[in-house]
Amino acid sequence: MNTIKVVKQLLEWNEDCSNEVKDILSGKKIFAINIMSAPGAGKTSLIIKLIEKLHPNYHVAVIEGDIAGQIDAEKLDSLGVPVVQLNTNGACHIEAMSMKKMLGYFDLDDIDVLFIENVGNLVCPAEFEVGEDAKLAMVSIPEGDDKVVKYPLLFSKADIVVLNKFDMKRFFDFNDRQLEGDVRALNGEAKVYRTSCEANEGIDALYKDIEKRIVGKLGEKNAQAR
Repeated sequence: MNTIKVVKQLLEWNEDCSNEVKDILSGKKIFAINIMSAPGAGKTSLIIKLIEKLHPNYHVAVIEGDIAGQIDAEKLDSLGVPVVQLNTNGACHIEAMSMKKMLGYFDLDDIDVLFIENVGNLVCPAEFEVGEDAKLAMVSIPEGDDKVVKYPLLFSKADIVVLNKFDMKRFFDFNDRQLEGDVRALNGEAKVYRTSCEANEGIDALYKDIEKRIVGKLGEKNAQAR
């Protein structure tokens, strides 16, 4: 019983802090998207592709979450966008309090879109709100098509579901229709996209969806007009 109380208090505290982050981002007119997947699914590669499309019209920044290291942050930094590396030192997710602290490292008046690359994990990140406007859940083809059934919470909360490395489908017994059906059974509102960063497939359709959500929050004004 004591353990249940502790978990409940932690989640309630995180929710309060998440609301503070959301208020900060709304006040600064920043659209935040939380990207979650297992390790190696291609989060960083997808963010790079999206930044390349966003950059002409929007100022972009990234919070890079990892248990240790800064390999992905260095890749993103090479694009010339502001990046803050958050090493969780064993924690399997980013919490709202960490998000709030990370915002202090950015010039929030010069950001339109904030990518949050969460720690590679299909369980913990789904439990913690971080003040984001949208959640993107990713599965790569080599992982298998059973992930929605095994990790339902993440996909039940996702606004967007991406099946990445789709160009590799011919090498794997992956039933994308079944997986999409599993998503629909949990979450009829989620949009499902099939992408390949290597083959540059499906990125345009995903980008159009994300840009529509950005405009929905920020209006037609882009970074260059601010």
